[in-house]
Amino acid sequence: MAMAWVWTGMVVLSVAYGMLNGTIGAVGNAAMEGAAAAVQLCLNMAGVMCLWSGVMSIMKACGLMDGLSRLFRPLLGRLLPRACKDPETLAALSGNVSANLLGLGNAATPLGIQAVRRMAVGSGGRATDEMCLLVVMNTASIQLLPTTVAGVRAALGSQSAFDILPAVWLASALSVTAGVIAAKVFSRFWRR
Repeated sequence: MAMAWVWTGMVVLSVAYGMLNGTIGAVGNAAMEGAAAAVQLCLNMAGVMCLWSGVMSIMKACGLMDGLSRLFRPLLGRLLPRACKDPETLAALSGNVSANLLGLGNAATPLGIQAVRRMAVGSGGRATDEMCLLVVMNTASIQLLPTTVAGVRAALGSQSAFDILPAVWLASALSVTAGVIAAKVFSRFWRR
């Protein structure tokens, strides 16, 4: 609800400023151009999302997700030991991590929600340390292929949409490391 007030305030201020300065026509033109650009970007991104969501479905159908689940089990077992005891939760966690590695935050979100719902059983309606850690890991997410960002760059005319890979690898590895460390420190701090 608060964001509705923020956006409404921004629109009202823009229109009022345009009226006071005599540039209301420019404000209207900018709004129309922005709306058209947003629709075009959404259409371009839909293709990218369909492609990589299809790849994720194929991975699941051919058993590659089970293989990834086994591959991620040692790491996820150390970070989320209680959650990894349940095979279905582990599968959802592995799918979430896999989607994030491919830069598919939209495909990762349903799997993350599924994992958190399974982790929430018996928690009494409170977020556990493992749930909070999953949210941190999902938000920071290490990305090997930043497909969403590359799709946006390609849609906006970039000649080499993936030339950002080294920067993305470094930034995402550092953000996940910092997030996991902070979550572990805060979970010990709040227990006292």
